[in-house]
Amino acid sequence: MIEFEYWWLLVLPLFFTLGWIAARVDIKQLLAESTALPAAYFKGLNFLISDQHGKAVDAFSEAIEANTDSLELHFALGSLFRRTGETDRAINMHLNLLDKKELTENQKNAVKAELAQDYLKAGLYDRAEELFKGFDDTRYRQPALRALLEIYVREREWAQAITTATELERLSGVPFRIEIAQYYCELAMNNIIAQQSDEARSFLNSALDANKNCVRANVLLGDLELAFGQQTAGAHQAAISHWKRIEFQQPEYLGLIASKMLKSYRATGQLKEGLAQLNAYLETYKSPLLMSVLYEATLAEEGAEKAAKLARNELIRQPSLTTLDQLLQARAMADETNTNKYAYNQDIQLMQQTVRNAIGNRAAYHCDQCGFRAKQHHWQCPACNAWESLPAEPSEAISREMTVKKN
Repeated sequence: MIEFEYWWLLVLPLFFTLGWIAARVDIKQLLAESTALPAAYFKGLNFLISDQHGKAVDAFSEAIEANTDSLELHFALGSLFRRTGETDRAINMHLNLLDKKELTENQKNAVKAELAQDYLKAGLYDRAEELFKGFDDTRYRQPALRALLEIYVREREWAQAITTATELERLSGVPFRIEIAQYYCELAMNNIIAQQSDEARSFLNSALDANKNCVRANVLLGDLELAFGQQTAGAHQAAISHWKRIEFQQPEYLGLIASKMLKSYRATGQLKEGLAQLNAYLETYKSPLLMSVLYEATLAEEGAEKAAKLARNELIRQPSLTTLDQLLQARAMADETNTNKYAYNQDIQLMQQTVRNAIGNRAAYHCDQCGFRAKQHHWQCPACNAWESLPAEPSEAISREMTVKKN
């Protein structure tokens, strides 16, 4: 049987009393802090909530006049200045804060971090870079590296972007393999323009080391073979070899190189093999862009009947307005020699024109990050600068897909 210790009767009330005193102290401190904030501060918050940024700026300015020592109020106002495009006011305010001798080292770092954001927002990249490079404190290191990476990408300083992204990846644990591979591709592009094939090839191989699924690297390696291989049969074969690897990376991008691949097959006298290769890709991956390239090549090389058959089969398998237009075109061309079907041809041409009007310029690449619409493929979105955010295939921006009923 457990013996009851009577001294607990004395200890329990003591603990209760200490807890009550601690709670009272916390409540008093909270009330003191809240009453120390000027009323204009709460006005500013209300204006922020209602998206009245101009009035919020005035309210926070008034709050700072009432409490000039509050860094938090200064930072809030600086953020508002940046948001409303008044970066010069934010810069002047933070520079004035740095002139205060009574700031501690930690406070100075906090002000410098805000000032660096001001410079970045104002487009003064050299000044922003200088400040961001000075942050060794772990609290600011990762945000500073992210800002530096943004600066280097905007200024197209790809070597520094690679170094910064690698360091950021190490510290944060967040992978930057896609971005680093694209930076290597950008360096390779500079070398290709400068006619430096060996350096370009080295950078492209580094891109594949960084990201084995970097389609752009193999696209450029193929282009490189043709640009510096003097268009020989061997150069075309080497280019085809690079482009074929895309199937094992991201096959949805095969449509981007289908036309190039077919030209190389034609240059080596292997056009039939090239058409067969594209047919095999189409059967497996059902790419609309592949279909367009294959249709045009079939129409030119094998005639309208073969092209019509190709379009008909594809239309049954994967209905689309573009494929219907191709079928109508091929059928009209196949029937041109038969004068008894003149009226039928006219009807087909009329339907074809109607379909083309419906298609218009709807086909486009849409960025999955910001929704930017582009008529041609970009590896980096021109609007939000995200890498590989545009799909491999353009899409028809129609309200709903056409359906074909099978009899």
